[in-house]
Amino acid sequence: MDSLEAIVESVNLCRQFAADCPAAFNADLARSLNNLSHSLRELGHQEDALKAVLEAVNLHRQLAADCPSAFIANLAGSLNNLSCSVGRLGRREDALEAIVESVDLYRQLAADSPAAFNPELARSLNNLSYCLYGLGCREDAWEAIVESVDLFRQLTADCPAAFNPGLARSLNNLARRLADLGFREDASEAALEAVNLYRQLAADHPAAFNPHLALSLNTLSCGLCNLKHQEDALEAIVESVNLYRQLARDHSAVFNADLAWSLNSLSRCLGELGRQENALEAIEESVDLCRQLAGDHPAAFNPDLALSLNGLSRSLGELGSQENALEAALEAVNLHRQLAANCPSAFNAHLADSLHNLACHLLNIGRQEDALEAEQEAAEIC
Repeated sequence: MDSLEAIVESVNLCRQFAADCPAAFNADLARSLNNLSHSLRELGHQEDALKAVLEAVNLHRQLAADCPSAFIANLAGSLNNLSCSVGRLGRREDALEAIVESVDLYRQLAADSPAAFNPELARSLNNLSYCLYGLGCREDAWEAIVESVDLFRQLTADCPAAFNPGLARSLNNLARRLADLGFREDASEAALEAVNLYRQLAADHPAAFNPHLALSLNTLSCGLCNLKHQEDALEAIVESVNLYRQLARDHSAVFNADLAWSLNSLSRCLGELGRQENALEAIEESVDLCRQLAGDHPAAFNPDLALSLNGLSRSLGELGSQENALEAALEAVNLHRQLAANCPSAFNAHLADSLHNLACHLLNIGRQEDALEAEQEAAEIC
């Protein structure tokens, strides 16, 4: 029996017990539903994962209302899980709402019992940082991840084996936030520390940590690109792509999105090294993967598709395919318009970037007035 079958059986048994005696077994049912949600999410079954965790949250709310000292921690954990699930489906505001409540609960718990709850507070702050950044709240995202890293450093000082994975994850997030704020040297330093930690972890447990190593290598590559260390950046992203290819070969529903993003980064590196044909090949594969993903889950993957289309337009332009480049740029702008209409704080900056890109391609084919119009719209957004 595999792990998913086992947890489904556990949920079914708990349902039967809870039907006869809810006071005794609702807590076990909620715990099993949380575990089921984790398993489904890791297998790429996002809607089913969300359904399970919503039920777990509702049960934990009822339990915490009757006995807060016993169940507040469980509610905080379910809310953290809920935030991850709705975030995977592109529901950014809902993800933020859930994780803010989770962090608030963990702060209360950690104030009374720091040894017990600082680890969970640190993990939830990491997730909070992701959610805040996804909604364009960059400064708040920075503050959350700095606090997370600081907590994990304290924890690893006493017990590195237990908390190095959490520190590595937070360092990877910190590297991205530093890069966003223009601290490029610090970003690369944090990314390298994350990579080194994940290498150690993956050496002992490759199945558990190779996905995280691949992600941190992507982050490191982006940081090295920003510092114009193109050869080192290429080496890191090639390793990331190779790891994601292996992972996606066995679990495409889980890792195709990560593979698409690493191919986007690979295309950038190759382009900056003058290898335009190879760059085009990588970004075309990225766009194809993003189209498939967005076809099933547009809210979650249209942002990635739009960014990959911008990369495709640049690669096509470098190779002289101006009409095709313009077509890709227009599609990226249209996607970013839709996204910005629904969530301007998260996507206005991306829309402006797409409009700048579009203007460049319009200029390349002699459409100066249309290019000026696109630039003016971008300036109004900024």
